[in-house]
Parts: sequence; C-alpha cells; structure tokens
Amino acid sequence: MKRSRKEYKTVLVAVLKSKRDRDILLHEKWYRIPVASAPKRRFRYLAFYQPACFGGEGKRIQYYARVVRSERYKRRVLLPREQTAPRTNDDYFKIHLTRITQLPRPIRNTTPRRISFGFTTLKRLKTSRNILELYNVAPIEDSVAHALARAGIRAIPQHQVSRYRLDFAVLSPRGNLAIECDNKKAHCTVAQRKKDCAKDRFLRHNGWRVIRLKEDTILLDIESCIARIHSALDTREG
Repeated sequence: MKRSRKEYKTVLVAVLKSKRDRDILLHEKWYRIPVASAPKRRFRYLAFYQPACFGGEGKRIQYYARVVRSERYKRRVLLPREQTAPRTNDDYFKIHLTRITQLPRPIRNTTPRRISFGFTTLKRLKTSRNILELYNVAPIEDSVAHALARAGIRAIPQHQVSRYRLDFAVLSPRGNLAIECDNKKAHCTVAQRKKDCAKDRFLRHNGWRVIRLKEDTILLDIESCIARIHSALDTREG
C-alpha cells in the first residue's frame, strides 16, 4: 500500500521503561511494542520518552529515529535473559530503526503529564519545548489564568509556600487562597493523591484555604470554577 505524505511525518511517542531499554535502543537500534496494545495508526518515526526512573535525565524526550521495518516475536526470544519475567510468552513487535538521533534540546514534561503511547508530527518533535507543545495542548493553567483575569481576581501564578509550589495564590489579609489545577492523568495515581493530600494538609495547617479544580471541569465549565473561587473569597471576606 502506498504511504501518504502525512504518514511519512507521523511520529509515535513511546516510553523507555528502563535504562536497559535505552541501552538496547542506542546500541542495537530496536524497540519493542506489545502486539496487544500496539497502536493501529501507522507511523514512520519513533520518539522515546524517559520517565522519572532515569533520574536527572528523566521526564523528557531526548531521542528519535526513523522506522525501517517490524517483525513479530515472543518476548522470550527478544529478551532471552528474562525467561521468568511477566508476559514472557506474549507477542511483541520488534521495530528496527535507523541511526538514533538526539534532539538538540530535550522536550521536557514540566506539567507533568502521564505519558503513554501518543502521536505527533515530525515538525512538532523538532520544535517543541515541552510535552504540551508536542501534543498541541494548551495548559489548563493558561485557561484558569485567563478566566481569573476576566473575573478581576488578582492571582499569583507559581507561588512558593515553603517546599510547595502553588498553581495560583490569592493573597489577602483575611486569609489566603490556594488554587490547584489537577491534570487528569498526572493526579490519578494513589501516590500522587497522597502527595496532594499532604500538600493540602500543610497549607490548611498554615491558614490557607485550598481549592482543587479538575481538568474536565476547567475545560468544559470554567465559569463554575470561577464561581467556586468567588464563593471561597466571599466566605473569607465575610
């Protein structure tokens, strides 16, 4: 089947789960994808996200490569030293790649957002500074900032309180208000919810009132978010 011009520029963003996987990528020039969860859409390039387990090199995309071909193997064939690993009998696509290219500037996950398979374009891959730009997604904080400004609410973005950074802070002699914008994927894990609760407890213990705005509500009903903020401010003022 003849490929379209658009398909030649399609990039699949994949995840390197360990430094061992990165070594395979850099030295052997292949990557594996489980057949059961492989994307149906065709792609010509792979870009590789390095999660937090990479330490100082984590939460970023550094490398990409063009796809040459793919073959289907059992996991035990691809990784013969891991015969006792889970899914050792599952089918995987072994995707062969050309020279691995390092981006001149890593694409960082600064929001942060939880990363799994996702599609972008080669142009965005080469020009984006962060994950939101890569996927052409406006940060939900931007939507809240514009709505606060339209409502005449003076809020300080990225306000630091002790070891915590607040998405927005409204400072008042009668009581401060913290406004947190919760991205759906980044705040869905048990570990992150525990961190959020610890942050809220600290703020409330130090006299702050805390409002958490869900991503879906911000995107679909920003006015209700502003109404909640107005209500909290009115309560404090009263």
